[in-house]
Amino acid sequence: MTAQTIKMYSEKEYLELEREADYKSEYYRGEIFAMAGAGHNHNRIVENLSIEIGTFLKGKTCRTFSRDMRLHIPVNGLYTYPDLLVICGQNQFLDDKDDTIVNPTAIFEVLSPSTSGYDRGAKFHFYRSIETLKDFVMIDSLAVAAEVYSKAPNGMWQLMSEAYDLDGAIEIPSLGLSLAMKDIFAQTNNLKSIN
Repeated sequence: MTAQTIKMYSEKEYLELEREADYKSEYYRGEIFAMAGAGHNHNRIVENLSIEIGTFLKGKTCRTFSRDMRLHIPVNGLYTYPDLLVICGQNQFLDDKDDTIVNPTAIFEVLSPSTSGYDRGAKFHFYRSIETLKDFVMIDSLAVAAEVYSKAPNGMWQLMSEAYDLDGAIEIPSLGLSLAMKDIFAQTNNLKSIN
């Protein structure tokens, strides 16, 4: 039995392929990983977030980008597509193609069974190296649960806000925004209770 060789790609090769691809892929240390599709609750939550946050930010200097905006983290080389990100101030792009952001203020990930461990672990670790990032929000797609981690002035990350029922809310400090759980989870199906 022979071992299969994994094809390695440069960042330039990845970007060339990705800009022509019909589907999205992440890139890390020479490897390309196809991203899985998302289910009903996942998509509904992302849309709800986009509506709520976009409405709140209207007329302000911050703006949202949904899961089709690529994010690059130069410190560790990851290219990925957060479910939603917010940028305050000027957009900073990787290059003149204006399709890869490098300066998010807040990142929102909706957790699915296949991505929860990665989003909570390695991906959150990668995100913490982004100098401009102030808040990281994780929202469960199978249960009414949300957590907000914020960067303290000393650079340490801490749990700042959490909610586990539809009567609760989470606070996003960098945006001065409170999000009601009933709005985040509107029109979702078959949610479990964590309590």
